Amino acid sequence: MKKKILIICASVFGLGLSAQTTNEATIDKIIAGMSIEEKAGQMTNMTLSTIAYEKDGSVFIDMAKLKESVQTYHVGSYQNVLNHAYSIDEWHRLLDTIQSVTLRLEKHKVPSLYCIDAVHGTNYTKGSTLFPHNLAMAATRNPLLATLGGRVTAAETRATGIRYNFSPVLDAGRQPLWPRFAETFGEDVYLVKTMGLATIKGYQGTDLKSTASVAACMKHFLGYSVPASGRDRAPAYISDIQLREYFLPPFKEAVLAGTKTVMVNSAEVNGIPVHSNHYLLTDVLRTELGFKGVVITDWEDVKKLVERHRTAENYKEAVYQSVTAGIDLCIVPMDYDFTKNLIALVKEGRISEDRLNLSVKRILMMKMELGLFDNPYVEQSAKSQLAKPEYRENTLEAAREAITLLKNEKNILPLAKNKKVLVLGPTSNSKTSLNGCWSYTWQGQDASYFDAKDLTLLDAIKGKVSGEVKYLTVKEYEANPTIAGQYDYIIAAIGEDAYAETPGNIKDLELPTDQKELVKSLAKSGKPVIMVLLEGRPRIVRDIETLCPGIIMGYWPGPQGGIAIADVLFGDVNPSGKLPFTYPRYSGDILTYDHKLLDEAVEVQSPYSYGYEFNPQWQFGHGLSYTTFVYENLKFSTDTLKGNAVLKVSLTVKNTGTRAGKEAVELYTSDLVASITPCVKRLRKFTKINLEAGASKEVVFELSAADLAFVNKDLKWVTESGEFQVMVGALKKSFFYK
Repeated sequence: MKKKILIICASVFGLGLSAQTTNEATIDKIIAGMSIEEKAGQMTNMTLSTIAYEKDGSVFIDMAKLKESVQTYHVGSYQNVLNHAYSIDEWHRLLDTIQSVTLRLEKHKVPSLYCIDAVHGTNYTKGSTLFPHNLAMAATRNPLLATLGGRVTAAETRATGIRYNFSPVLDAGRQPLWPRFAETFGEDVYLVKTMGLATIKGYQGTDLKSTASVAACMKHFLGYSVPASGRDRAPAYISDIQLREYFLPPFKEAVLAGTKTVMVNSAEVNGIPVHSNHYLLTDVLRTELGFKGVVITDWEDVKKLVERHRTAENYKEAVYQSVTAGIDLCIVPMDYDFTKNLIALVKEGRISEDRLNLSVKRILMMKMELGLFDNPYVEQSAKSQLAKPEYRENTLEAAREAITLLKNEKNILPLAKNKKVLVLGPTSNSKTSLNGCWSYTWQGQDASYFDAKDLTLLDAIKGKVSGEVKYLTVKEYEANPTIAGQYDYIIAAIGEDAYAETPGNIKDLELPTDQKELVKSLAKSGKPVIMVLLEGRPRIVRDIETLCPGIIMGYWPGPQGGIAIADVLFGDVNPSGKLPFTYPRYSGDILTYDHKLLDEAVEVQSPYSYGYEFNPQWQFGHGLSYTTFVYENLKFSTDTLKGNAVLKVSLTVKNTGTRAGKEAVELYTSDLVASITPCVKRLRKFTKINLEAGASKEVVFELSAADLAFVNKDLKWVTESGEFQVMVGALKKSFFYK
């Protein structure tokens, strides 16, 4: 029997190799017949506005411009929208028009590829399903939900006719000022890696030709998320050790998982723009990590080597720098100067045609893997995948598990449904504050595109309460502040409206003064104020937190977020979200949970004394429940972990409360002595369990030497012999590694 199985496996494996060889031979034959101009065109990605226009709210192809783009410049891919989401029928008309013209004019019949940002759902298609942003998904601590969200997004994107998605962000969110913080999976590298890979699994599935799969794009390689100033596309200064320990691992795992493309960091790291960084794009990404797929630039970033970075004296030099550094596909996106300069550089002999062949082969192989050579047009059979009824339940479940209960003084929550409730605050009656950026428009601030059936937080609260629900605008309240005393509960929804990228830059993390003053005024009523935070990053609430006995973190939870928050407020759902970042108490005191002990050190000279201080508003991993969980019986399979063996860590978790609840069980370790100053603790494993009241469950984690490793002074991953401490909840226990 064993021999038969081996023969079958070998045969299947051989068929896979044969198909791959055939595909490569086909692509090589096409490339051999291509001109330099045609190859440069395949490396060019243009935005839709170069070939289309809007009229009366609809989008149309400018046939003359499309013909010029394909026939003169041989452009191989397009992306984006003009201003807003389109209907599925508009997309189909656009894409089939582009494809038919391309195949009619393109000598080698290489199909066009369309690309889109579908970052929390298929956000540029009307009627699609939006999910919570990545930061909220990370709060669920549930990779299965991330994969499910990825599958729905892939299916709806493919239904639209698009096969390439610029998502997910694998940057670790360690600078909360950064306006793309909500697009990250939080500050911890293990959390980012786990949730990011789960999302990629959802996008790509097992077969890119499937009408439910799209090519994923891991972004932004590398170090984009920690600009020193906190501003978007600003310089970062990251030590080699930090770069390799905190930022590289998610990309490494994504490469191993077969992610098809990577997008480059728009900014610069340690003074070198990443778009011209041969070390990062070739030595690290290609040689060290073994990435075989397509490297794509970000928006207009080759040109910015001249305009912003000033490392190239002209655009031609910028093209030379970026292509020799390792980019394959350039999001130009609005002129043909990249293409012209690339052609000139090859004809001058500064860039070899063989170099172009490498990039073009990667691009054409991806097109083939996506099934474009088999069926280049919109797949009509996929159309039914848009807006399936179950998708609303999927995104609602994700939002419910994301909502994080930060404070519940004297068990003020859940609220009784038969009381009088006052609702106010800038995010209380807003769909844009639920959905955040990339929501049918780039900035996400046009609520006219949202489904009329989607509820604001106010609408959802009205559906829960049998007593009176009163809504006031801030101006209405300010005209009669004594009205607050007439209600049993006050729900103040504050935070941020939607924003994306550079328009979301802010000077500090302080919550706007008018919002803080609103909460202070409401507290004077003597009635309990429940604060709901809808925000894409932590905004400082230090001076109003003490005034609110109940506080809920909603993040940007998506279109079903209002229902999910109301479910938690009134007890229909037991909250289980955990913070994926450290919530700072002060704007100038930003420390991640995995900081060094020296970060906490406080020394006073006269009289000389010292102590340690780490006092954020809420710690990474914080999140309360309406029930109580007790952790006990922490055990190891051995007290000494040796070599490549596995240490089993087990404990019992018991629900000692009166209602069922979900709990994210997190295992941290601390390396007590190391050759590089160790972090105070690191998240190593987590799992989410569901327990009925009174029930208990044994949770088992496995730790290996690799889980304990760090990057040493020689930039090598090592696990040094010594004592390690395991922490799960309040339990602690040590073991030794040899």
